[in-house]
Amino acid sequence: MVKIAKLDGTYHKLLKRIERTELLILDDFGLTSIDQQARTALLDIIEDRYNSASLIIATQIPVEKWHGLIGESTIADAILDRVTFSSHRVELTGESYRRKKKLES
Repeated sequence: MVKIAKLDGTYHKLLKRIERTELLILDDFGLTSIDQQARTALLDIIEDRYNSASLIIATQIPVEKWHGLIGESTIADAILDRVTFSSHRVELTGESYRRKKKLES
């Protein structure tokens, strides 16, 4: 969606629409590679929401590995700084809920 918005000139309109959303959920964060456009968009989104709107990031990737996942160190530092210092972390442990549910069936 971000790549298309950048190509057709609606990127800032997209950011404004995302900014107006009270709660943004990034589910399965980090399951695909993050290219330069995605890094920049992620920083823009997090920066716009910082101290003004809620963001939930759900991932299987430990926060300690996000720096390498995001890539470019300057952008990774900026993203991690905003996310980690103003967040509440909930780390789940144990067996996968889906696996457990399947075994019960």
